[in-house]
Amino acid sequence: MAKYARSPLAPEAFPELPVIKGARFASHAAGVKYQGRTDVMMVALDAGSSIAGVFTKSSTRSAPVLDCQDKIGGAPEEGAVILVNAGNSNAFTGKAGVESVRAITTSVSEIMETPIPRVFTSSTGVIGEPMKHERIIAALDTLKGKLDENGIEDAAHAIMTTDTYPKGACATFEVDGKTVNIAGIAKGSGMIAPDMATMLVYIFTDAKIEQADLQSLVSAFTDSTFNCITVDSDTSTSDTLLMAATGASGATVSHDTKAFRDALHDVMLDLSHQVVRDGEGAQKFVTINVTGARNNAQAKVHAMAIANSPLVKTAIAGEDPNWGRVVMAIGKSGAEADRDLLTIRFGDILVAEKGWVSPDYKEEQGAAVMKEQEITINVDLGLADGSSTVWTCDLTHTYIEINADYRS
Repeated sequence: MAKYARSPLAPEAFPELPVIKGARFASHAAGVKYQGRTDVMMVALDAGSSIAGVFTKSSTRSAPVLDCQDKIGGAPEEGAVILVNAGNSNAFTGKAGVESVRAITTSVSEIMETPIPRVFTSSTGVIGEPMKHERIIAALDTLKGKLDENGIEDAAHAIMTTDTYPKGACATFEVDGKTVNIAGIAKGSGMIAPDMATMLVYIFTDAKIEQADLQSLVSAFTDSTFNCITVDSDTSTSDTLLMAATGASGATVSHDTKAFRDALHDVMLDLSHQVVRDGEGAQKFVTINVTGARNNAQAKVHAMAIANSPLVKTAIAGEDPNWGRVVMAIGKSGAEADRDLLTIRFGDILVAEKGWVSPDYKEEQGAAVMKEQEITINVDLGLADGSSTVWTCDLTHTYIEINADYRS
């Protein structure tokens, strides 16, 4: 399915996700752009499902994103449908894009007997090309007939674009003696520097939770997971995260239910890391910890400056322990820093301190760290107690190859 070899940072296999009662999945090859592979997926949700969402803040966000934003918080007494296509993002398509969304949601509403305000669509792929929505509409009856509570893995395959593997994560736990499941899927590989969401992510649980509580948790956890990853510093026009809670387990949770909070955060963090691990051409997974900043917000500014630096990322790709590039990134970030208070470590190796290379540091030590597949860069600013952790990957020749011929 993927044009490029499976990422060396990928999990060994797609996880065995638990069935989420009240949610059924289907996928189909509609030929939106790709030939010989599934490219549309549908999720049908039972009445009573609460739905939350977060979306890109891009000023050029797509017609499907704008439509979904208007619908979040609708009446849960009705069922709901999520429909996603790959191959065409329906972004920067003007009035035609709006008409495509209207045509698709109207047809889904009729075929699935679901009110239009409870039909959510997402599109991912090439920007600026008219959506061949008639191909999607022609597939709706087939999708309806394929709906199956065990179809989530196939759905994960259907939403891939330059991804080299489908992404899934799950959690199972107990609440008041009742078993609760969470299962999520995601797609994303390039154009990754989220701003309120990430690429495309769909998470489902059979817990019962009020929409306001679900929205609060999803929004909060997005900031410490999907908004802390970057592949290439570019924010998509289509970033969408939707989460549905069907309530079919009979277990009721709230914003304050610790078991649910912990499990949801773990699933979101797992999926966000998988997106980085599938970064276009990625060979190394990089964790950047910044401590000692004036506050958490400034720590994140520094961390993202390091994570987004092409010079830092290419040095990592070349296994070059060039700590000067980390110093450069900190200096340009715009957040407060004092050269003479900086401490930099590659893994556990002290590289620099007090504005100069550590007298005990040896280049071969840093080089050994850079040869690892998973690398941690630790920076302490020595100013206060602010901290932040972000995740990124290296920048390789393959990234250029993928993006140079993306539309061909």
